[in-house]
Amino acid sequence: MRILLFLHLIGASIWLGGHLILALKILPPAWRARDPAPIRAFEERYEALGLPALLLQVITGIWLATLWLPANAWLSDNPLASLIRLKLGLLALTLMLGAHARLRLIPRLSGANLGGLAVHIYAITLTALALAWVGVSFRFGGVL
Repeated sequence: MRILLFLHLIGASIWLGGHLILALKILPPAWRARDPAPIRAFEERYEALGLPALLLQVITGIWLATLWLPANAWLSDNPLASLIRLKLGLLALTLMLGAHARLRLIPRLSGANLGGLAVHIYAITLTALALAWVGVSFRFGGVL
């Protein structure tokens, strides 16, 4: 379990760290200049590391969840089941935001519509932070 948790945390570090860099360091100057080029450049480089990190989190997260609580108990009133459901919901939101940005926003990205992508960047970053917070809650018996 320790190795799984370590791998999960590595994936989370890459995913969350990359989005924090994008939201706090890359986006603000690009927004001020109305220039999507720095965001495109970051996305092109980060995607090769970020997507495998997300996949690593999904695999290890589901595996860890089954070790904490059998899958047939995920719909119970158990506090850990509530955390698992919350993590799965946040994962679904992450996937929807990421797919929408990748398939709809980024291909049409320009200085004029940078605001829509900015909202997505902040939303996915906040979702990643929420995933980390909920993950920490497992250590404390399911208390958020």
